[in-house]
Amino acid sequence: MNLWNSFAEKHPAAAKWVREGGLFVIVSNLITVFKYLLLTFLPAAFAFLGDRSFGWPGIPLTIAGETFDWNILGYDQAHGGLAYFTAYMIAMVIGECINFPIQKLFVFRNHDKPGKQIAWYIAAFIVITCIVNSINCIWVAVAGMFVPAWLYNIGTTVLNGGVSMVVFFFVNKIIFPETPKAE
Repeated sequence: MNLWNSFAEKHPAAAKWVREGGLFVIVSNLITVFKYLLLTFLPAAFAFLGDRSFGWPGIPLTIAGETFDWNILGYDQAHGGLAYFTAYMIAMVIGECINFPIQKLFVFRNHDKPGKQIAWYIAAFIVITCIVNSINCIWVAVAGMFVPAWLYNIGTTVLNGGVSMVVFFFVNKIIFPETPKAE
């Protein structure tokens, strides 16, 4: 502990980045595991929606012998369709609803009113989700040919969590500047 205190005293800005970055990674990884568990079990809960295609823009692609519809949002019938997309989005939204206050208050020590921060966080979530889902759409189709669903769900959550984690760290640094706790 003395080593850390000495480092923090000599390099306060670097120590803040290390503390925030370390806590951010720990919290993000815990949330990623939680999302994985949700994504493992939620698709069955939405099976009643069927596996009909649900997505946009639905551009046909063939990669590694697998033909599928590439979507920015959603999945084609062969890769879960509406049921999988619904489960995926619910897992992501629940994860971010837990993640937001922990990152804001505990990691970045921000005690401002959250109104504008929520709006920025939602905007970042939408953009990041579209980017990640467009990559994930390819991953699910191609990985589904070679590995069981439980394994490609790990890939899905690692991909989502990894890309989101890197982008959200910098988004959070901007929208959650450290502020003192109101008395």
